[in-house]
Amino acid sequence: MTKSFAAFAALALMLASSAASAQMLKTADTAKGKTFVDAKGMTLYTFDKDAGGKSMCNGPCAENWPPLFAADDAKPSADMTIVVRDDGKKMWAYKGKPLYTFKKDMAAGDTNGDGFLNGTWHIAKP
Repeated sequence: MTKSFAAFAALALMLASSAASAQMLKTADTAKGKTFVDAKGMTLYTFDKDAGGKSMCNGPCAENWPPLFAADDAKPSADMTIVVRDDGKKMWAYKGKPLYTFKKDMAAGDTNGDGFLNGTWHIAKP
């Protein structure tokens, strides 16, 4: 019984810390300089067509550029804000710019999406 409780407590602590860390952007060095990354170390991007705190990347776009989703109870802080997508889901934004990963980035530090689609996608820089 105590092993089960300890495992449950460890899992709860990991989930709580990962939810809290979602608000705190991490940075990493890439071949294109310092960039923001998600909890897995994957490069985060912004999209020029996003404006007014709204994500314009929906449907097939969001399949290629997965949003950095926020939990329903996530709280914005400092430069980290929350944007409600067309489907009602919440995602993180930095200084009002929604944040995404790129499907074709295979490993932490990849920046394959920078400059994509005639330069409308950019690595998110601190």
